[in-house]
Amino acid sequence: MDEELRSITQRLRHEAGAAASYAYERLISTDDLDELAEVLIAPERPLWARELAAFRLGVAGDRRAFEALVLLLNHRDPQRCASAAYALARLGDPRTARAAAALATNELRVAYALHPVRLLVELRAPEAVPALITTLARRFRPHDPYRRVAIACVEGLGVLGDERARPVLNEALARPALAQAAAGALKRLPAQRTPRE
Repeated sequence: MDEELRSITQRLRHEAGAAASYAYERLISTDDLDELAEVLIAPERPLWARELAAFRLGVAGDRRAFEALVLLLNHRDPQRCASAAYALARLGDPRTARAAAALATNELRVAYALHPVRLLVELRAPEAVPALITTLARRFRPHDPYRRVAIACVEGLGVLGDERARPVLNEALARPALAQAAAGALKRLPAQRTPRE
């Protein structure tokens, strides 16, 4: 069993509890994608059931999971965000990068931006570099509490290796909390050409 699937199934089994064990086992064992999709629109289904159905649909490449997974990507529970990001990366929906960029750059929800940032890096979509640059530049404010988001942006920009990131990474060098990660990221950018004399 895939490690991410093992993690989510253990967590949601515990969350479902003994009273819902039959419903849980049904969702984890069914191969009927229509049945899983029905869970996403049925009234009064618990969050654990919606998450499990959306995750399974997402990794199966069924785009009916998209909206539910995007909502989970922006959830206050980091484990739900991580599972949603994993499924979205495998969903293959062209809307995913745009949605992740919108979440990563939403300053009202920056506390939950870590997984959208990481998802953008994994997707390597055109939206990734501009979104990470924007999010990182905002973290340069004095006493910004979102250091993990800033480091994820710095590391992600290094992974993406896009020259457009050089100015913001150079600025990150001046911040002690980010300097080491920024130096590493800058080393991964293409070598700068020296002008001919």
